[in-house]
Amino acid sequence: MSVTHRVENQAPWRVDLDEYAVNAPLAEAVRRLGAEWAEDGLHEAGTLVGSAAFQRDAEQANVHSPVAQIHDRWGNRIDEVEYDPSYHRVIREAVARGAHTSAWADPRPGAAVARGAMFMLFAQVEPGHACPVSMTHAAVASIEGSPWIADEWMPRLLSREYEPRLLGGEKRSALVGMAMTEKQGGSDVRAGTTVGEAMGGHAYELTGHKWFCSAPMSDAFLVLAQTRDSGVEDGLSCLFVPRMLPHGVRNTFRIQRLKDKLGNRSNASSEVEFDGTIGFLLGEPGRGVRTIIEMVQRTRLDCVLGTAAGMRQSLAEAVWHARGRSAFGRLLVEQPAMTSVLADLALEYEAAMLTGLRLAQLFEAGASDRDAALRRLATPVSKYWICKRGPHHAAEAMECLGGNGYTEYFPLARRYREQPVMAIWEGSGNVIALDVLRALTRDPESAAAFGDELATTTGASALLDSHVERTLLLLGRLSTADADEAAAQARRLSEGLALAFQASLMLRHAPSDAAEAFIGARLGDDRGAQYGVLPAGTDAAALLARH
Repeated sequence: MSVTHRVENQAPWRVDLDEYAVNAPLAEAVRRLGAEWAEDGLHEAGTLVGSAAFQRDAEQANVHSPVAQIHDRWGNRIDEVEYDPSYHRVIREAVARGAHTSAWADPRPGAAVARGAMFMLFAQVEPGHACPVSMTHAAVASIEGSPWIADEWMPRLLSREYEPRLLGGEKRSALVGMAMTEKQGGSDVRAGTTVGEAMGGHAYELTGHKWFCSAPMSDAFLVLAQTRDSGVEDGLSCLFVPRMLPHGVRNTFRIQRLKDKLGNRSNASSEVEFDGTIGFLLGEPGRGVRTIIEMVQRTRLDCVLGTAAGMRQSLAEAVWHARGRSAFGRLLVEQPAMTSVLADLALEYEAAMLTGLRLAQLFEAGASDRDAALRRLATPVSKYWICKRGPHHAAEAMECLGGNGYTEYFPLARRYREQPVMAIWEGSGNVIALDVLRALTRDPESAAAFGDELATTTGASALLDSHVERTLLLLGRLSTADADEAAAQARRLSEGLALAFQASLMLRHAPSDAAEAFIGARLGDDRGAQYGVLPAGTDAAALLARH
């Protein structure tokens, strides 16, 4: 080989690692939050997702995008989406390990935390498949109260088998998607014009068009529609729309086109049209938002977990690169400026991961009334802030790799494109911040529970105590302000609550030096607007060693 083509000073491929074993903060959190019994499975999954074969599948699933197959070769309408085999291998492994519904199937103490950790391990390497995995997990909450659906479908949702084909009643497993958004409505779901005409029993005939349908090859979908019975308007209802009807008949589900998305390419999103489509009522007529709200809470939880998983990938790749490349006579990781940036990225990840797993703990089966109240506020608060931090975190990590990071040969370019979706899906920033206000005004118990949570670390940090006092004063002022003033300050309040929640979790569950550095960097007087601006005297190298 010509001497000009000798490759030197490049970090090797980060591969064949147990992604759980090398992630000390995650393993510590799993144990502290009551899911130590799940560690054998998490180690096995960590080894799988860290393998060369799984990483190649993750890459190939995004290189070979899904293709809409509207008709078969004879002209019959089939409305299917063809995925690369690599995608099916990825999602099959995630489902086999219960990344979707294990907490529902085996609701022992710590089950939701274990499921959250498993979900993050898979989403860390390939985020696209996490969409149907998350929706299936969340859909159980909306389906379980409707036995006319749950009796038949719940065993399929809890199954760890994966079958990508659309089959009839003999199919023993199922994944669930959503079709909520319409062109004229967006987050304003009550503006939807899809209509459901009662057919008798729980069945409705749907007519309408959905602007975003996630994972269109799912076996069934939760759909919002304006229902009516004998000309009487019910209002917005939630319907369960299967792709296959009894006796192997395909439900009308017309895929109009696949969305050309910014983020991952492995999972399809589409526009769909309903024309005589059959759906079955979930919950009560006209109570669609109430029926779907528990699903939304859980998909928002997974937005937090998915963002944290992306932060872990970004951090891990950046640290790996810095430990394998030299510049100006030292390894990059030994350069003080780089060490500070990496340590700050590590703090951001740990705080996000702890927040996600603490939220998951609040969703455990048999959760107390206090936990239920806390999650009603902590979920939108955390979703707002952590998902907003994801794109900036990915951009900084990508910069650590320099030109390599900007290419599609490395996973950080894909991650940078992916992170914004978590801030948009299930409510963009303004929607979520306004939901925080609604939770505070409609559910005073949630504010009290949040205050109790923060009180567990009162006195541990003067900086945090001052921040909490200021934030609670703002909360009190906005609770009596007019609607426009409160809305204008909703983001400020959400940010303040989120940082208080994260700082309190770091004090309880992270090493003291990490907690102090996080609080100083996020709440101190000399905090910076960019990553790498740590409080004076911080031992960045020691912080980074855990990661």
